[in-house]
Amino acid sequence: MISKGGSEALLQALVNAAQTPTPDYNVLLFLLRLAAKVGQKDKKFGLKAQKLEAVDVTLSLAKKNLNHKQNLTHCLWVLRVYASSVTVGTTLGVNGAMELLFKVITPYTRKHTTTARAAVEAMAALLKSKPNSRRAVSKGYVCQLLRLYQDWHQQDTSNSYICIRRAFLLCLKHITNVRSGRECFLLASGMETLFKTAQDCLSSKSLAPITNTVTQILRKTYPKMPLPSAALSSLYSFPIPGSARKGPSQPSPEEKLLSYGCEEGGEEIEKDLNREDVEVKEEDDDLETDVEKLMSQPKLDRPESDLEQYRAMCSELCCSLLEFKSEPEDEGSSDDATGTLTRSCLGVIPHATPANHQPKCREGDQASNSPKLPQKAPRVPVQNCLAKEKTSQGPGKLSPDKLGPVMDTASLNVLDVQNCRGRCLNSCEPVGASEVIKKLLERHPGNIPFHNPRFYMAKAGRTRSIPEFRVLAFPDFWGHQTLPYSQSTYQRRYGIQKTKIFEDVRRVIQPEDTIDRVIFNLDGPSCDAPECLKFFSKFESGNLRQAIQMREFEYDLILNPDVNTSLHQQWFYFEVSAMKSATPYRFNIINCEKPNSQFNYGMQPVMYSVKEALQGRPHWIRVGYDLCYYKNHYQRCTAAAVAAGTSGKLCYTLSFTVVFPHKDDVCYLAYHYPYTYSAMMSHLDILEQNRNPKKIFFRKQTLCHSLGGNPCPLLTITAMPVSESCYDLEKFRGRPYVVLMARVHPGESNASWVMKGTLEFLLSSDPIADLLRHCFIFKVIPMLNPDGVINGNQRCSLSGDDLNRQWLKPSATLQPTIYHSKGLLYYLRSLGRVPVVFCDYHGHSQKKNVFLYGCSIKETLWQAGHSVDTTVVTEDVGYRTLAKILDKVAPAFLMSSCNFLVEKSRESTARVVAWHEIGVLRSYTMESTFCGCSHGLYKGLQMGTGELEEMGAKFCLGLLVLQLKSLPCSREVMAQAASLLDLEEEIADLRVQRTSPVSVETDDELPVGDDVDYNTDSCSDQEGDFSELDYAMRERPRGPDGGSAEAEAGKGQVCGLKPCDGLYISSR
Repeated sequence: MISKGGSEALLQALVNAAQTPTPDYNVLLFLLRLAAKVGQKDKKFGLKAQKLEAVDVTLSLAKKNLNHKQNLTHCLWVLRVYASSVTVGTTLGVNGAMELLFKVITPYTRKHTTTARAAVEAMAALLKSKPNSRRAVSKGYVCQLLRLYQDWHQQDTSNSYICIRRAFLLCLKHITNVRSGRECFLLASGMETLFKTAQDCLSSKSLAPITNTVTQILRKTYPKMPLPSAALSSLYSFPIPGSARKGPSQPSPEEKLLSYGCEEGGEEIEKDLNREDVEVKEEDDDLETDVEKLMSQPKLDRPESDLEQYRAMCSELCCSLLEFKSEPEDEGSSDDATGTLTRSCLGVIPHATPANHQPKCREGDQASNSPKLPQKAPRVPVQNCLAKEKTSQGPGKLSPDKLGPVMDTASLNVLDVQNCRGRCLNSCEPVGASEVIKKLLERHPGNIPFHNPRFYMAKAGRTRSIPEFRVLAFPDFWGHQTLPYSQSTYQRRYGIQKTKIFEDVRRVIQPEDTIDRVIFNLDGPSCDAPECLKFFSKFESGNLRQAIQMREFEYDLILNPDVNTSLHQQWFYFEVSAMKSATPYRFNIINCEKPNSQFNYGMQPVMYSVKEALQGRPHWIRVGYDLCYYKNHYQRCTAAAVAAGTSGKLCYTLSFTVVFPHKDDVCYLAYHYPYTYSAMMSHLDILEQNRNPKKIFFRKQTLCHSLGGNPCPLLTITAMPVSESCYDLEKFRGRPYVVLMARVHPGESNASWVMKGTLEFLLSSDPIADLLRHCFIFKVIPMLNPDGVINGNQRCSLSGDDLNRQWLKPSATLQPTIYHSKGLLYYLRSLGRVPVVFCDYHGHSQKKNVFLYGCSIKETLWQAGHSVDTTVVTEDVGYRTLAKILDKVAPAFLMSSCNFLVEKSRESTARVVAWHEIGVLRSYTMESTFCGCSHGLYKGLQMGTGELEEMGAKFCLGLLVLQLKSLPCSREVMAQAASLLDLEEEIADLRVQRTSPVSVETDDELPVGDDVDYNTDSCSDQEGDFSELDYAMRERPRGPDGGSAEAEAGKGQVCGLKPCDGLYISSR
């Protein structure tokens, strides 16, 4: 009807009927009802009505029928539909529509409530227009609307007219979209009024339309303020080679994208503050559709002669069997738990950092006065860690002897040893902390697989950090044991997010109730107050910059941005002590950056208790309740915002409550299970020591050194050749390569746990692992960004770069690990040995399950709506095979979450470069969730370290199945595989474990493209939804007056919304 001109015909009929000398209202009311219904479906209805002069006619009819409620109500329904067009709404405002509506809107009454509701909802529609909102402010309507809302709220004790009360709130919501409206609202004590009236509504689901809208208004009018920390960038800086600056003096493109500001010339803020700010999405729709570019072969980014240096990293291709067996150990490997660490004689690519580039700390950091690091760390016997005594200690940290140039203490935070608490760094104690460590080492059960505290201490002594860490976090020293059970995803109670937002608002309304005391501060002095928690974060991978006590048991926490940036605050890892028992402590991390988080969908942070560990339970466990993640009122004043003279982007709060298991314990809280660089290095030593050298070829080399001077290990793993015969050596060297990498983003610690599972399986005595070693040569780089991990970064390296956006043209100086990783791939390609699989392990913060991203020209073109010329574009579909296999053999993996699109914004990532430049068909990014699974065996459970390690092992199994099903394979291998496992039976077992078909997303997450009102400030109220208007028109009595029937029509009418875990989503 609409496409055939039905709207125009209807409007013309309405105009004609209204302009007759004696209008027939039976006809007019029918036409008005029909216009209200058709207008809901026709997005241009208002503009069409204005063109045909139906807007003026309807407004005139309304003015003539002020005393005839039935006729007036029909006119108001249609005016509301007209006003859905902002242009028409503005015209109606100029022509006196708002003044007309205020004659109709009255204080609380039970008469003519349908008319009152239509008038208030029409007013709300008009106020979507910014000029109308300003006009309402200038006429004093803000105070009037507040009084009317308060009257209806107080008098409607039976909650019969929720929609009318909400319509008043929508009027206020639209008015406060303009600056003058917000100012007038605050002057009229609007915050106090709404805060007070909504208190008794928070716990009622039926009143959620009221509390949701109140929350949106309060958050919008909450005074914006800078973060308590005045720093624009990271506390730590690092002098970038080739640059005189110590930090980012110019705003980066990413900072520019993330910042937004006010309009020029002091104009009104025209932005709808409910709209989500522009975000850098993990999945971009910017698809690459240039077929010629996709199919071209890029040139080398370096001279071909430079590739010769990587020959030393592929010695398996040229060395004899005798050389394999007699190769020296690499630096840092150990003969036994108390033996000395010996250095390898293997070739190493030169250090990337010039000798004069040393890490620096900002003013106020105590470590900035420490002596500069020498260029090379001396080799220190592990037993020396226990031989010397040094009594300098930090608060609650045991400080043993000097371990090396970077770490001269290993404070171990153990409350169970009475004399180790309360000692200060650089204080003189009669008893050396080394004695305490000796006792702890004697007490260590030694039952944590692939962990040795002595190994860890030795490796930590060689680890270089910007703050020159002199403290070991106890969980990293003592070790973590996988929980013997799985933890369910957290189900938060209804309304907790709104409750916390109201508590934030209370700080403005009742500031006298807050303490606002800085008790931990890396920037400068802090208050050492009694009866409060103690915080600490100056240890490897730690990140907490400031802690502010707001109430007795509530603390605001501020994270440090990545080094040399003012961005990427998400990862946290800190120590907390001096707690009381059975006391709930609320923590608010107030400068998070990402616009959404799995913390809203069942994810919990992790905690490690020292007392629990000493009692035989050394576990990181998921903890916390009343979790929510929402946008707050703090502005992140980035360098880009300051340079542009604009306001900063708003931050997000992660809020959760923890009850600690013991009084006066020392606990550690983290975003996810920490996995430090020192842990990785000690883990590699243990793996090397435990392997079977007769069967396993394992070589650990240094790919290069990072900017901070830390070695980036490169592992080669395969099966030893059977003999020195030419045939066996040829088979050995002819095995295809698989290249695996992880932890390019420091905050994605789950990637390291998956890699740990992969390495432990590859080096195990499992017959399947043995067969896999006979099938492939594995090149593994377990940590691509050592400096970022060490210094507690979320995403970047010391140069301030996201290393996974540097693969197109990496710099040997600024991004050495990427430069040499790509060089190794180039070298393999030059030998005609392009890897059959390349996989970069990552973590995903906004999705559940484990899945792959791959590359396909055809799928990209199809997704973009382009036709594919199959005579030009030919493609091997084998890129999908591994994902299909993992979907069958790995319980945490979900094929339907995978995609194989090539995006312009991802062209510089490892996955796309390995596919496009190196020619790897099966080039993947494997994303592991921080939260849990939405399907199958682990549905409803959070991922633990055991599940992550299992995924790493299952990835290896997937490679074996890939070899058997898709790659050239010898009969011998096929026979061995058949004797080891029945693949079809194993797959069938997993299918039984999986549930019936489920959607990709969980019930509390909407499919991509739908907005979840998780931060209660999006336009989720759907004022354009006219379902209740349809209901009102159906129920509308046909009598001439309406009288008492109208009074009943408004009762119990709740807007068409449905609750969703404490939030509200429009019903459809």
